[in-house]
Amino acid sequence: MKQELAIQRLNELDRKGRYVFLHRDLSKIFHEDSPRSLNESLARLVKSGILERVARGVYVYALSRYKNTSNTLDLIATALRRGEYNYVSLESALSAYGVISQIPIDRLTLMTTGTKGEYKTPYGVIEFTHTKRAVRDILPYINQTDRPLRVASKAAALRDLNRVGRNTHLIDMEAMHDD
Repeated sequence: MKQELAIQRLNELDRKGRYVFLHRDLSKIFHEDSPRSLNESLARLVKSGILERVARGVYVYALSRYKNTSNTLDLIATALRRGEYNYVSLESALSAYGVISQIPIDRLTLMTTGTKGEYKTPYGVIEFTHTKRAVRDILPYINQTDRPLRVASKAAALRDLNRVGRNTHLIDMEAMHDD
């Protein structure tokens, strides 16, 4: 695919707020003849700085007007576990509520119905922790916010932290009860 056409298609999607893509998304966007041709095009676009490969099979449109927003890491996480239920929890949620004193600046901790894993990206580290709970059991304790991912309530984040055996000594129990 020619760079000009790739930029044109990616700009169209960027205007709609879409700038994080899976490999399979790009195959539909670029309509390459073969998987080899697609991979060669993607390699050229990465080399020229038009796309960033942020994790295996996940790309960010480097020229996006949205790229450096706080939502980028959430969107990368969503792409990594597309088809699974993911929500911000553990230290990331508790820090956002002001319940723990340490603020994870470059780390996003998530619970997922998918597989556990840790991904180091240029935008920060994404840590997935698997939950065996069914989505119907999770939903009542999750809050919809203005970010792409839902966020666990204070109580749910603390429960998740205890359930997975994480350190709880930084938790301000007084702040847990403030609303």
